[in-house]
Order: sequence, then structure tokens, then C-alpha cells
Amino acid sequence: MARVVVDVMLKPEILDPQGQAVQRALPRLGFEGISDVRQGKRFELEVDGPLDEAALARIHDLAESFLANTVIEDFTVRVEEAAEAAGVAK
Repeated sequence: MARVVVDVMLKPEILDPQGQAVQRALPRLGFEGISDVRQGKRFELEVDGPLDEAALARIHDLAESFLANTVIEDFTVRVEEAAEAAGVAK
């Protein structure tokens, strides 16, 4: 079984009020030196069967039509490495 990760982020030109709220709170919490915060979504998909080009294309289509609002969000699709999928800390 393979894990595919879809990361969804607001496009750079779209205002991110949640990210801005976090950024404003960081200095009050003692975290200095953070110049920007953007909030996004991460989807982890466990894929049954072989993870071939056709499977990745289907996942890309899923992300484009269902997981991301492509008018305001960008997304990336990537295969997660085995060590990461097994829960090994970085």
C-alpha cells in the first residue's frame, strides 16, 4: 500500500486571514523571526494496488476536481517515502 499526499494552499495572491492571525499571535507567544505564515490543507491518501502513472493521474484529477478549489488554491501531489509513511520522525 502506498501513501500519496496532496497539499493544498491558497494561491499567493489570495489573502490568508487565518495565516495572518497566526502570524500576529506569534510574537505575543514568544516566537520571533517569523516573517510570514500561510495556512493550508494536507490530504493523505492510502492507495490500494500498484501506484503507477494511471493511479497518480486519477489522484491528480481527484485533487483538481474535489480537494482543491483551483480558482483560489494551488495543489501538489506527491508520493510519500516509506520511512515517512511508517511514522518515522524527521
